Amino acid sequence: MPNTYRGEIAAHLGGRQRTLVLTLGALAELESAFGASDLMALAERFGTGRLSARDLVRIIAAGLRGAGEAISDDDVATLTVDGGAAGYVRVAADLIAATFDGAAAGEAR
Repeated sequence: MPNTYRGEIAAHLGGRQRTLVLTLGALAELESAFGASDLMALAERFGTGRLSARDLVRIIAAGLRGAGEAISDDDVATLTVDGGAAGYVRVAADLIAATFDGAAAGEAR
């Protein structure tokens, strides 16, 4: 069961229920992958709503690794999700919202 106070979400990926969370390490990984200079730049990048399939893989993979799974981006790219492409977008959007909602208002998670 995910701990929403820690920014965790649950998603059904690859035929089973999994927990995802963007830990500080996962966020650092995404900053590097997206060439973002800081967390605000990363949040702004995600806020554009323009994410490629590769972006979704990176975000979901970082979230799975943040929750303790030993999984590569390539492995994540092969996972199935209900709803097809829209399902992947929903998982990434839920994870981003769990991590960044309130960040603009200066709220701590």
